[in-house]
Amino acid sequence: MQARAGSFRLPASALTVALLLVPPGGSPAHAQAKAAPVFTDGQAQVVPAFADSTKWVRQELWVETEFDSDGDGSRDRVYVDVIRPGPTETESLKVPVIYETSPYFSGTARIARDWFWNVRQEVGARPPVRNPAPAIEPRAGRAGISQSQVRDWVPRGFAVVHSESPGTGRSQGCPTVGGQNESLAPKAVIDWLNGRAKGYTQPVGGEEVKAGWSTGKVGMTGTSYNGTLPLAAATTGVKGLEAIVPISPNTSYYRYYRSNGLVRSPGGYLGEDMDVLFDFISSGDPARRDYCRSTVRDGELVKGHDRATGDYNDFWAARDYWNVLENVKAATLLAHGFNDWNVMPDHSVHVYEALKAQGTPVQVYFHQGGHGGGPPLAMVNRWFTRYLYGVQNGVEQDARAWIVREGSDRQQPTSYTDYPNPDAAPVTLHPLAGGTGMGALAFGTANGEVRETLVDNVSFTGSILAQAEWTNHRLLYATPELKEPVHISGTPRMTVQLSASQPAANLSVWLVALPFTEGQAALASNIITRGWADPQNHESLGNSQPLAPGQFYKLSFELQPDDQVIPAGKRIALMIFSSDREFTLWPKPGTELTVSLGETSITLPVVGGEAALRRAVGDAVTQTR
Repeated sequence: MQARAGSFRLPASALTVALLLVPPGGSPAHAQAKAAPVFTDGQAQVVPAFADSTKWVRQELWVETEFDSDGDGSRDRVYVDVIRPGPTETESLKVPVIYETSPYFSGTARIARDWFWNVRQEVGARPPVRNPAPAIEPRAGRAGISQSQVRDWVPRGFAVVHSESPGTGRSQGCPTVGGQNESLAPKAVIDWLNGRAKGYTQPVGGEEVKAGWSTGKVGMTGTSYNGTLPLAAATTGVKGLEAIVPISPNTSYYRYYRSNGLVRSPGGYLGEDMDVLFDFISSGDPARRDYCRSTVRDGELVKGHDRATGDYNDFWAARDYWNVLENVKAATLLAHGFNDWNVMPDHSVHVYEALKAQGTPVQVYFHQGGHGGGPPLAMVNRWFTRYLYGVQNGVEQDARAWIVREGSDRQQPTSYTDYPNPDAAPVTLHPLAGGTGMGALAFGTANGEVRETLVDNVSFTGSILAQAEWTNHRLLYATPELKEPVHISGTPRMTVQLSASQPAANLSVWLVALPFTEGQAALASNIITRGWADPQNHESLGNSQPLAPGQFYKLSFELQPDDQVIPAGKRIALMIFSSDREFTLWPKPGTELTVSLGETSITLPVVGGEAALRRAVGDAVTQTR
């Protein structure tokens, strides 16, 4: 069996272990009076001596880094906040650390579309000038940074550390949105926790602060940007970072803001790009902001991100953590939603596959929801207990993949031996004629001479196009109604041969379940997966070339990974269209895309392979609704 239904379960033993502190020359009897972490079923338990928040020790300090990103001639210092159990002060207890770092802790700019990039432009054209966001007002007089993680981990015998990213809040430096200083800043904090870097009571000068209470073992976690930074730190290979739990992490800035050569916005943030995110987080020292804006935002980000072509270049390569995953040694528990259209699931799937291949301890937790949503606390507890406290709880023998099935509670994932499901096999389907209504999506190949044309019109959303009975603004091809459920697990691949009437055009592909279920809450079950590509990049991501109108080009690209059971009664449908109103640029309507059906196909990873899909759809081919 590859899967086991039910909640995340612990080993059957109920062994409780207490780590006792025995001073030199002392005895276990003397040690019993001292506070110590307690472990049951491989998890750190709440200990009364640690849970008393009135006894917690709170510190603030600035850790010196190895870089000067704000050009003031001195190494940047990052602001750090520590909360640790009382016995670390009164009984010389040493504890490991749960660490979260973020550019958001001191607030962000207000979100307003008038300072996003205007997406109403032709594909491949120079973009309109963007209006920068208003400056973030500094926050004064705050105590501490954040209370996240504190209630979960301090009572269980961990210290919790927070830090602010360079150029945000009370940290010195410039925000660089994926630049090297964002990796080196948390590395410096981990080095301080291990006695290899210096901390001070002030941002300039001050007395030195040491972390004598730290065991040196650190686990990092966080969601979204806060989930990206644990991986960024891990790519430095810093010693002491033993485990990370990134939740919805952005692991490649190129794949966050581009898709197969196409300028594409993250879901919900149409027109956002690297410089917009800079403005959103730039909350650091007002005296250094002009330097940071001119040097980093305008001098590096705007010049490097290239909204005219969307090509992959050296700028993007330097902000692509996929290129440095071989340095990751920290045991990694990834979490992601398969319907996260902000940071899309390939960000975690690729990292999982790469770490697994190189032998780094790794597991994944997936759910059917959107952005955010971490694993059950028990799962994270076992991870940190194993790798920070060294308790042999057997986590290495746990299932590699945990997936929350449709309609299930997120605390009750189903376990699988791996992801994609080992029983999944590629099945290739082909579109047949009739796409302006609903053509067939079948095992057979269309006649090589069959071509169908769509007319781009960004006025219509993808959801409207998928539900239209007839429209020339998209091509739609569907299987017969499923007689039994079909389980898709893995990454679909699209191959399409097309021509365009213009030198540049958007290409969007959705895989949907029909008929659409009404209501916004049902959107996740309607959209199986999606993908976007730039036909100008048919040869390479880094070399877009204008299309010769009327000439056919062949593209092959991946859609977003998924693991979803499509219920009986639905039809699996492939929709090909041009501009996606929610994600792409908005050119003027009228560009025509002509698709050669005989050279077009989609390959789906189906559990049970072709035999399972044939059982579900039979051999019938339906050309109309």
